[in-house]
Amino acid sequence: MDSTVLLYSCVLLLGVFISSISQVMLKKAALKEYDSPIKEYLNPLVVFAYVLFVGTTFLSILAYRGIPLSMGPILEATSYIYVTVFGVTIFKEKMTKKKLVALGLILAGICVYSFGR
Repeated sequence: MDSTVLLYSCVLLLGVFISSISQVMLKKAALKEYDSPIKEYLNPLVVFAYVLFVGTTFLSILAYRGIPLSMGPILEATSYIYVTVFGVTIFKEKMTKKKLVALGLILAGICVYSFGR
């Protein structure tokens, strides 16, 4: 893998990580009670989370300039890992056998793609 592909891969992975953080922010906001629907959707946490989503879209566009199209979905699959880790650590969700198997399959797919190139 040349340095350009590696750099753009890191940009995409950063965008995926930031997107996962914004998902956590939206879930945190959804767990709160609000006086009105307007306050529910226009509070600073929700607005900032959507700003992050827009920013990650631009990071994805930038990343696809330097990585093969077939590599994008593989790198974006890492979001399942981030979201699961955040769910377990922040929201105290349970890690079940099904989740572990699913994460293992995702990691195995990423490894197969990476080493098969």
